[in-house]
Amino acid sequence: MNNNGIQRGAAAGSKSKKIVGLIIRYLVLLLVLVILVTPLVWQLSTSLKGKGVGLYTRPPQFWPEDASLAAYGEVTRIVPILKYTINSVIVAIICLIGNVFGATAAGYALAKFQFKGRKFAMGVFIVGIVMPTETILIARYMLMQSLSLNNTLLGIALPSLVGAMNVLLMRNAISGIPSSLEEAAMIDGANAWQRFIRIIIPSVKGTMAVVAIFSFVAAWDDFLWPLLVMSDQNKYTLTIGLNYLQGTFANDPRVVAAGTIIAIMPILILFFALQKYFFQGVGEGGIKG
Repeated sequence: MNNNGIQRGAAAGSKSKKIVGLIIRYLVLLLVLVILVTPLVWQLSTSLKGKGVGLYTRPPQFWPEDASLAAYGEVTRIVPILKYTINSVIVAIICLIGNVFGATAAGYALAKFQFKGRKFAMGVFIVGIVMPTETILIARYMLMQSLSLNNTLLGIALPSLVGAMNVLLMRNAISGIPSSLEEAAMIDGANAWQRFIRIIIPSVKGTMAVVAIFSFVAAWDDFLWPLLVMSDQNKYTLTIGLNYLQGTFANDPRVVAAGTIIAIMPILILFFALQKYFFQGVGEGGIKG
C-alpha cells in the first residue's frame, strides 16, 4: 500500500509540474504575441481614424467607432502608390525566384557533391552571413555602375539574387535526404539534374517556402541599397517612396499609418499563402524515418 501511495504521489507531482510548465509556456507565448501584434493593430487603428477622432485617448481606442478610409485615399493622392508597389513587386519576385532556385541548386551541390574547394565554398557562405552589408555597399555600387545597372530595378535585385543564409538553409535540408534515394536513381540512369528535379525539390518544398518568404520580405523591406542605387523617382520602390515623402506625412500620423499598412499587406498575403509549407520547412531536416 505504501509503495502504491508513493507511486501515485510521484505521478501526481509529475503531472502537476507538466501542467505548470504548460501554463508558463502559453503565458510566455501570449506575451510574445501581444508584443508583436500590438504595434500592427495600433497602426491599423490609427489609419482608420478620421480627422475628428483623437489618436491618443485614454483608455486607448484600438478600433474607432466611425472607421474611415480617408487616410488611404490621401496616401494614393500624395504618392504614386501603384507604381511604387509594382516596382517593389518586380524586385521582390526577382529575388524570390533567384533565391528559391539558386539557393536550392547551390545547397544541393554543397550537400551531395564532393569537389575540390567544397569546404572553402562553405566558408565563403558563412563569411557572407556574418559580414555586415554596409562594408560592401561601395563595392556593390561600383559593380552596378560598371554594369550600367544603376538606377534600374535589376540593379536593386541583383546583389540579393542568392543569399548566403538561404544557401545554408537549403544545404542543411538537403543533407537530411537519404543518399540511398539518389543512389537508386543513379542506378536507373538519372543524371544530376534529373535527381535534383525529381528527388531533391519534392523533398524540400517546405524549406523552399521558408526561403521564398525570407527573400521576398528582405527584398520588400530593403531601404538603404535601393536608396543608393535609385535616382529616378519613377523607379522608386515602395519603402523609398513612402519615406521620401515623410515630410508630407509627418503632419498626419493617420496617413503614415495607412502607408505602413499598405506596405506590409503583400508580405502578409505571401505568408498566409505559404504558411502550410513555411511551418513544415522551419523544422525540416530532410526525410524522416
